[in-house]
Amino acid sequence: MDEETAAKQSGQKKGAGVKASDSKSSSAKALSAKASSAKASDNGFGVAGFLQGTKEELAKVVWPSRQQLISESAAVILMVSLSATLIYLIDKLFGWASRQVF
Repeated sequence: MDEETAAKQSGQKKGAGVKASDSKSSSAKALSAKASSAKASDNGFGVAGFLQGTKEELAKVVWPSRQQLISESAAVILMVSLSATLIYLIDKLFGWASRQVF
């Protein structure tokens, strides 16, 4: 029997006793909500679990050496300076061109 047929048959069987199962399902939902909130604190979703997970992840980080840090910082500063200079020169060019036209 495939899943669709089984779902249809189980839906027809459940339709007969809807009112009797409603009270059971509401109490089951309440118990499920309590259990899930208890599981949330057990699974490390609290502050202590967050801090522990953060510490574990920071231990996995491969930190750069001093030489890598210096060379990469110098490369970033150089590229930002070149980009800023290029934008400044293009701005001056368009400013000059607009003064010539108007």
